[in-house]
Amino acid sequence: MTTALSDRRHVPRTHREIRLAGRPAPGAPVTGDLFEIAEVPTPAPEPGRLLVRTRVMSVAAVMRTLMDETIDVPMCPFALGEPLYGPAIGEVVSAPGTDFTPGDLVHHDLGWREFALLDAADAQRVDPDLLPDPAAYLSQGPTAWMGVTRGAEVRPGDTVFVSGAAGGVGSLAGQAARLRGAVRVIGSAGSQRKADFLREQLGYDAVILRGVGSVEEQLRAAAPDGIDAVIDNVGGEQLQASIAVANQGARIAIVGALGAQLAASGSPTTAIDTFALLTRSITVRGTVLHTDHLDLIPEWYRQFGAGLRDGTLTFPHSRLDGIENAPRALRELVEGQHVGAVLVQL
Repeated sequence: MTTALSDRRHVPRTHREIRLAGRPAPGAPVTGDLFEIAEVPTPAPEPGRLLVRTRVMSVAAVMRTLMDETIDVPMCPFALGEPLYGPAIGEVVSAPGTDFTPGDLVHHDLGWREFALLDAADAQRVDPDLLPDPAAYLSQGPTAWMGVTRGAEVRPGDTVFVSGAAGGVGSLAGQAARLRGAVRVIGSAGSQRKADFLREQLGYDAVILRGVGSVEEQLRAAAPDGIDAVIDNVGGEQLQASIAVANQGARIAIVGALGAQLAASGSPTTAIDTFALLTRSITVRGTVLHTDHLDLIPEWYRQFGAGLRDGTLTFPHSRLDGIENAPRALRELVEGQHVGAVLVQL
């Protein structure tokens, strides 16, 4: 993202977009034949609309879910033969009849294409000076911050468990819990490599490994005094273990459902021990950022920018270059190859 502005504003006659060419079977891997790269005319904006050159876009596990129109989620599934969509940071190249200026950086939801045409109301101006790297606006930190502050209400002295701790949300949730005064932070991961990263780079005190014995037994050993707060990205056995080890008055925030999204059998349910919830006054709260907690987004980015500059926070992520590598980025994310956010730089 360091090309001179004069070069950036050159608008080619055509650009590339990634379209959905097929739908995967439930639980099937993401493969290249499910996508196609199309070269299409670069549009010219009419008054009130923006033409934005995408500079960096993110991929997320929910995109695998949106490829399957049979799974019920509160988002529009990707349409066959049409470009996918998702969060992106881009540079305005033309903005007739708006208060945007060529060169402005904006956040929009029409990733998976090199140029996006959108209404001015659908672009959020971003401050390039607030975060050291504009790509950090694509972090899943707002969701992590929501889970920590409003879902699990992490308090000073808490022991916190973060499931799916190596993902885009989890890799920031543990750091956010520390900011709120947590004294012990435990995560879960799917490999020893990720577990080592969580401990050595992100300051996790202990890591539960999936597929290596009982999750509950590992969690009890890692938290002998119990769990006070949970940021759950996965569900399933890890949520059940969280409830089993939860202390009196524990707070559990459900911020994701990776176990259901990536399951081979569609959307499995998780059996909950309601007697434990009742007798130990455990709160389980589902939290959705874009439904109820939009006010946390600017709060997080102020916190994030300050933390990145003073070294108290980091932004774990991987970057792949070129829009042609967006399908690969999603495949590798679903396969668990990366730690933190997964970005594609155009």
